[in-house]
Amino acid sequence: MRINVTVRQLHAFLEIADEGNFSKAAARLHVSQPALSRTVRLTEDALGARLFDRNTHAVELTPSGRELLPIARRIVSEFNESMSDLARFTEGRRGRVRVTILPSMAQSILSDGIATFCAAHPDIEFLVTAAPADSILASVERGDMDVAITVQPPPDGHFSFRHLLTDEFVLVCRADDPVLHGVLADSPLSWQVFDRRPYVASTVGSSVRAATDHAFMRRGMTVRPAHETSTVQLAGAMISAGLGVGVLPRIALPLLSQSNLVSRRLESPQETREIGFVTLQGRSLSTASRLFCEHLETLALQMQLD
Repeated sequence: MRINVTVRQLHAFLEIADEGNFSKAAARLHVSQPALSRTVRLTEDALGARLFDRNTHAVELTPSGRELLPIARRIVSEFNESMSDLARFTEGRRGRVRVTILPSMAQSILSDGIATFCAAHPDIEFLVTAAPADSILASVERGDMDVAITVQPPPDGHFSFRHLLTDEFVLVCRADDPVLHGVLADSPLSWQVFDRRPYVASTVGSSVRAATDHAFMRRGMTVRPAHETSTVQLAGAMISAGLGVGVLPRIALPLLSQSNLVSRRLESPQETREIGFVTLQGRSLSTASRLFCEHLETLALQMQLD
């Protein structure tokens, strides 16, 4: 049996039960006494039971009213708590942010960004994954992730892109590598060094490999990797072991733990990649996700100014 009683009606019932007086309850609810009486009558009609016995001196609950009282208190309390939770969610004070990011960026900006964001928003939870660019876009399109932090996708209308930062590609080599002999510390190196030294490359399919292959093609160079690896950390280890030199995005350099490695700028025109927030076209972000993206924009701006 479906009973059509609203939370507003239950709230009015509770006010009358607490006050024991229709006039006082109407004043607390900011309605007229006739309007409150109509509300009670509609409630009683919906329940099929009288809720109050009234005389000239007092208002008392009927047996049905006493039975309804704890039920009404529980329903109104749970409704108010649920609406409070919803308000906190819509205001960005509660919720879950699902973000996926390129592995080369995860340590440089995301971990610190989450830490500082959670300090100000302690009730926000995060689900974070790191994946190659093609997998990232697929997870956003499926709805598994809310936002991706990755390279700018093709303009095919599926995704929206919001710029976060411009990342530069740099040469990474050992501090004693021959390519540095006679070169000042602040001088850029020629891309031609890859004609003379073994090249440690990222694997085909990664965003780094796509960008570096494009850079060589623009310069009319054919560079065959001596070695390939799937992660920045492994690339750093192989370069540190003397197996060659590599090209890595500057933002990924914190992932390199080897003390014998250095980075050098490559000659103009510099090779860069545009990094930003990618979302599915037409899909709205939660307030928490939107605020987190704005927080990362502030951090990225500070990084560029430092």
